[in-house]
Amino acid sequence: MITDQEKLFLAYWEKNRAREKKTLYQLAVGLPLGLVFALPIILSVIFHDWYKQMIFISPSQVTVILIAVLAIAVFFALFRMKFKWENNEQLYKELKFKESQNDAADL
Repeated sequence: MITDQEKLFLAYWEKNRAREKKTLYQLAVGLPLGLVFALPIILSVIFHDWYKQMIFISPSQVTVILIAVLAIAVFFALFRMKFKWENNEQLYKELKFKESQNDAADL
């Protein structure tokens, strides 16, 4: 027997699965969390004057570090959202199978 919450998920996923699979959507939704992880690193590199024993970071090194940190944030965002999409797709397939088993048992 499928619960009401599972029925709501099935309806939601049938409606939104194509939209959530798009890479641009995954990037737009996942990037804020990726940037939350990148923000402390970026702030520590930009405001490196607070720690006097830190080695000197030239402006070209700052640019490379910022690009690397932003690339990591983008990778994290895409990886997280693709993983989330795969989990939702797997749950959807399991619930559809469960629903078809219940329909067959009712006959």
